[in-house]
Amino acid sequence: MFYETAKNNHGLPYNPYKSIVVPRPIGWITTLDLEGRINLAPYSQFNNLGYDPPYVMFSSSSRPGGGGPKDTAGNAMQGGEFVCNMATWDLRDQINTTAQMVSSDVDEAKLAGLEMVPSNLVAPPRVKASPVHLECRYHTTLTLPGHSVDNIVYLTVGEVLGVHISDDVITDEGKIDILKCRPLARMGYFDYTSVETVFEMAPGGPNLEKIQQGLEGRAKGRRDAAE
Repeated sequence: MFYETAKNNHGLPYNPYKSIVVPRPIGWITTLDLEGRINLAPYSQFNNLGYDPPYVMFSSSSRPGGGGPKDTAGNAMQGGEFVCNMATWDLRDQINTTAQMVSSDVDEAKLAGLEMVPSNLVAPPRVKASPVHLECRYHTTLTLPGHSVDNIVYLTVGEVLGVHISDDVITDEGKIDILKCRPLARMGYFDYTSVETVFEMAPGGPNLEKIQQGLEGRAKGRRDAAE
């Protein structure tokens, strides 16, 4: 089949697009509003952007009626900071609770019964039960036009300043045990998945050292830890 996205003429009962670019990692984002109130919400339009320095992005649609960015994007822009908490299988029910569309004065963390703990470098707190947190400084917002004001997209980019990793999920080899974390990922419709299988596939070919640096996450040209 073929369909034009502008016409949405796929003939299916549900739009298939969100089931094509999958699985999508979920950014469980903590922000504070200007009154210091906590906002916690999951975003499946979320990913890593580079690593030296590391940046992350998440995107959200507008408030109903085209009333500007939703709370998380607006808070990040105004407050200049946010935290990405790893969304995991064990926390799936709490994540679903924080996805509710509630008033701005509602603390979603409290609604989900989550304990929050202070961050080291930014003001928004972290979800204590999450095994990994990224403390981020707001960098920029890219506004993408929509076919209606309700579908304007606010793409938020932040620089990762600090990373928390629970010692419980670090292996003896010094790697993150992803199977122990079991991160959640978004599919289409009401479907989710989680990481239950990991396999290794080593690169080959020319310039192998440079390829390995990138895949392993080794930063190029940075001071080492001894400095």
